[in-house]
Amino acid sequence: MLLRVRSNVGVWRVENLDEATATVSDVLEGIAKTRPHVTYEKPLSFDPGCLQPLNTTQTLAEQKLRHGSMVHCRVDAGSCAEVKVMLDANEANEAPSGSGGHMKRVIDKDGAIKLVPATEAAGGDKGFRKGMLPLRDMKMAWRLDEFIAMDSQYEFKIQRQPEAICKQVSLDSPSIGDFQAYCAQFAFQRKRMAFLYGKFVPVDAVEEGKENDKMDVDEDDKKKPVPMKAVVEAIYEPPQEVDNEAAEGLVQLEDPNEDKVEQLSQMLGLRKVGWIFGHAPREDGFVMNGAEVIMAAEFQLEAAEGVEETPFVTVKVTTGKDGNVSVEAFQVSQQCMAMVAEEALEIDSNPGFCKVNDTFTAIMEGKASKNVENNFFLTVVPIVSHTSKIFVSQFPKFNRDAFSAADRTPSKAELKKQLGKAGTAGWTMVDLLSDFQLLLYLGENLDMNADMPKICESVVDRSVPLDDGYAILIKGIAGLL
Repeated sequence: MLLRVRSNVGVWRVENLDEATATVSDVLEGIAKTRPHVTYEKPLSFDPGCLQPLNTTQTLAEQKLRHGSMVHCRVDAGSCAEVKVMLDANEANEAPSGSGGHMKRVIDKDGAIKLVPATEAAGGDKGFRKGMLPLRDMKMAWRLDEFIAMDSQYEFKIQRQPEAICKQVSLDSPSIGDFQAYCAQFAFQRKRMAFLYGKFVPVDAVEEGKENDKMDVDEDDKKKPVPMKAVVEAIYEPPQEVDNEAAEGLVQLEDPNEDKVEQLSQMLGLRKVGWIFGHAPREDGFVMNGAEVIMAAEFQLEAAEGVEETPFVTVKVTTGKDGNVSVEAFQVSQQCMAMVAEEALEIDSNPGFCKVNDTFTAIMEGKASKNVENNFFLTVVPIVSHTSKIFVSQFPKFNRDAFSAADRTPSKAELKKQLGKAGTAGWTMVDLLSDFQLLLYLGENLDMNADMPKICESVVDRSVPLDDGYAILIKGIAGLL
């Protein structure tokens, strides 16, 4: 199996794992083959905040990790220098610069023996597939069924997925309104992305025409997955810079609040249910570019912990030729997820397509194709809106640029301004505390492990009163005392 490890310096692939027997130690050994000096600041974990470490004694299968699953860790960036794998460690100095993987000894024209990549020794293009060893270097004798089985692993017959796994996404109106208003400040000409936090809940039974909204049973009395929808309650914009030269249109920066965001979302009973991006107007029919499709697949793989069904959704916001703002939601197909997990898809020079890696073959309408139109991978998700019954969206958002004096940033003055509304217009202090951005700011001043869980408990369950001591402490931080 293939396991992907997302660290704070990039994504690493660990291949050839036996999920039935492999443990965390085997994963770490796989990483050490090319990065032998990695210093782990936080262990391999299920979540980006590294709050749920993998069990070091259980197998990967016992922890429900599958081919293509994503796990997370945090490392010392200075310890991650990559060392290429050689046949013999003593030959590292003899190997050609930049070479790695399988190496072969060959006799040069002058009679000298040197090390070269195995594919180069075979003539460069004589491998089983491009970038791979020749068949004879893998195994001396092959049966036809073995060859066909191996070849099929690198072939994808492109098919549209008839419908999305996520049956609907409900967006909190104040949150989405604030995000699109910020994008409108620069006429949607600057790319902007954010993560959507909320819950996955079963679709209403009446709406689906089913008596039982917990499960469906087919003729063979087998349980089917519950139809799910995503309910978005908050939006968080990580640090990012606009980069018009990058295919993605932006570059995500290291987020000092990443752990706090994940920890806070768990305290509030929320999880990452999708992502959203704003972009400049496009031609009719051009929905998402290749970089966005691959990015969406990466996020779905992370949410599903592999090539599995997930309601994780992609939302995009832009403006049309008439100047009106449009909001659309999509998912990429599971086939797209599988291809991205195998690194079979790459960014194409034509933004409306994904390029197929030379090692793989994409079959479209019975013919091999070097690229795939992005729309083949997209499934539409219906959108509805709601106003959260628990959360408000009034506090200034993190990681935004201030374009004018009117633009607001998280501060004690803003905390005082928001909490100062308590007792007016029906607002209570807990009502005003129930703001994801405000709570994140408050977490910079209070203990995330001792104080914030109790405050969040009162936010989520209004029958639990906010302790008077915390009320006084928060008012003191805001300068209301």
